[in-house]
Parts: sequence; structure tokens; C-alpha cells
Amino acid sequence: MQEKLKLIINKIGIPRAIIISFLILLFVGAFYYDLSIQMLLSDTLVRLGMNGVLVLAMVPSILSGTGLNFGLPLGVICGIIGGLISIEMDLEGFTAISMAMLISVPLSVITGYFYGLLLNKVKGSEMTVATYVGFSVASLMCIGWLFLPFRSPELVFAIAGSGLRQTITLSGRFDKILDQFLAFDVAGVTIPTGSLLFLGLCCFIIGLFLKSRLGIAMKAVGENERFAVASGLSVDRGRIIGTVVSTVLGGIGIIVYAQSYGFFQLYQAPLMMAFPAVAAILIGGASTKSAKISHVLLGTLMFQTLLIVALPVANKMVPEGNLSEVARVIVSYGFILYALTQAGGGE
Repeated sequence: MQEKLKLIINKIGIPRAIIISFLILLFVGAFYYDLSIQMLLSDTLVRLGMNGVLVLAMVPSILSGTGLNFGLPLGVICGIIGGLISIEMDLEGFTAISMAMLISVPLSVITGYFYGLLLNKVKGSEMTVATYVGFSVASLMCIGWLFLPFRSPELVFAIAGSGLRQTITLSGRFDKILDQFLAFDVAGVTIPTGSLLFLGLCCFIIGLFLKSRLGIAMKAVGENERFAVASGLSVDRGRIIGTVVSTVLGGIGIIVYAQSYGFFQLYQAPLMMAFPAVAAILIGGASTKSAKISHVLLGTLMFQTLLIVALPVANKMVPEGNLSEVARVIVSYGFILYALTQAGGGE
């Protein structure tokens, strides 16, 4: 029995085994404090569909050899611009969210291409430079949001008549349109069918891409540059392809995230979007050089479940003052930090 347990732990990894054990303890705590398990599970599934595409954006960049894409805010900004244009065009429903994604794709392709050129110039320091670029562009856009020529009253400051608001509501546009599409209840747990199907579709498309000739060439570049060159493959081209696909997924991912969240947040909000995605995929079993779609799904589920369950349990355990928030941060991010160091997040 002990040997079987050791084999299971070795297979899933010690960091993930620790987090899974901790999640079980959190659910026991939720049951003890009479919290709604159905509601917690419903929120977890919503968060899975909400964040999954952003985490999926890490896979092409890792496999192409550029490492974890800390420059994800570039794609996020392209997606936000696509969403804002769809609102400016006064679109609603599936037309609005489809147009937002269609607009974000060419913007993300162009941005990802030039971003990929930059990463090719700084080989060996991609993640450091990516973090700097992501933060710099997001900060620069704090000025850009004030001067972009949008005129819709839903977007601009009411008094000034220009400059975009900090928070753009999607109510009446495409708020929760994927979450509520074909949604149904199972034993009190709401299944956000639309968002999960969309995540599944994105995973399927990326899976097909990775098995295609172009995807295999991209992976070969990431696995062994010398072998790729000897095989007649262009290393720089493969890295750019991975960066472009990652940026496109970032743009689409923020639109999916926003429809579930109910708002677009501008200015400083895109700065930190890469870090939860990086943490999730590493917790799922990926490293800086290897990633699978299964790592995306497992990591997103574990990461979001941890965050969702930890807060209400911490509130019940430490109800006085702001100690519950402190407890949540220590409990959640302490275990996440440990998992990242064990999963190779420091490479």
C-alpha cells in the first residue's frame, strides 16, 4: 500500500500532491463551517472557463523555446481594444463577442510578430525582457487610453467626453454570454457549458496545431536548436510563430475572462495578468521548457479552486478585522509559491 502511494505521489509530483492534500483540507473546512459546497464548485468551474485560455497562451511560448510568456499583457491589451471597438460599434450578444475576437486576432498577430523579433534579439533573457516589455507597454497604454478616439458614452468619461474609463461594464453587451450559454445544474452545481466548451475548442485547435507540420517544427526549435538548424528549420521563425500564437490566445483569453467577470479593466489592470497564468501552468506540471494541454487544465483547476475555497474558509476561521484577508494571502500564495519553486518556476 505504501509503495502504491509513493508511486502515485511520484507520478503527480510532490508540489501537486501537497496542493491537492491542502485543497481536500480546505473542502473539509468548508463542510465544517457549513459553507455551500455547490456554490464553491460552481464558482470553480466558472473560473476554469474564465482563466483557461489565458493559461493556454503559455503553451506555444514554452514549446517554441521562449519560455513562460510574461509579456502576456501585450495580447491582453489587443483583446481589450477589440472588445472596446465592438462596444463602439454598438454590437450586442454573440455578434459583439465574436467581433471583439475577430478584431483582436490581427492586432495580436502584428503585436506578437514584433514582440517575437525582439525576443529573438535577446535569446537567453526572454522572460526577463518579456516582463519588462509587458509592464512597459501596459504602463504606456495608461496614456494611450486617454487619447484613443472612442466616443461611446459607455466608454469615455461622462464629464470630459474623452478618455476611457477605468472600468468598462459589459452589461447589455456580452456579459456572461458564454457562462450562461447552455448552462445547467447538476445536484446544485451550475455547469457553465458555453465557457467550458469554448475552452475545450481552443485546446482542441492548439492540439491540432501542435500536431501539424508547422507546430512540430516549432516544437523542434524549442527542444533542440542545433538539431532544428541541422534539419533545415529556421529557429527564429519557429520562435516567432510560438510568440504570435501565444499573443493571439492572450487577446482571445482576456475577452473570455471579461465576459465572465462582467467588465473590462483598463490602465494598470493588465500589468499582472501574466502571473496567475504562469503560476497555474507550473502548478499543473509544466516547466520552462515543457508544457502540455493537460498541464493547462489541471493547473487552472487547482489554482482557481485554491483561491476560491481559501477565502471563505479563512473568513470563517479568522472573522475579526482584516485578519481573514491576511490568512487568505498566507494560505493561498504561500502554498502556490512553494509549488512554483518545486515545479521549476525559478529556472
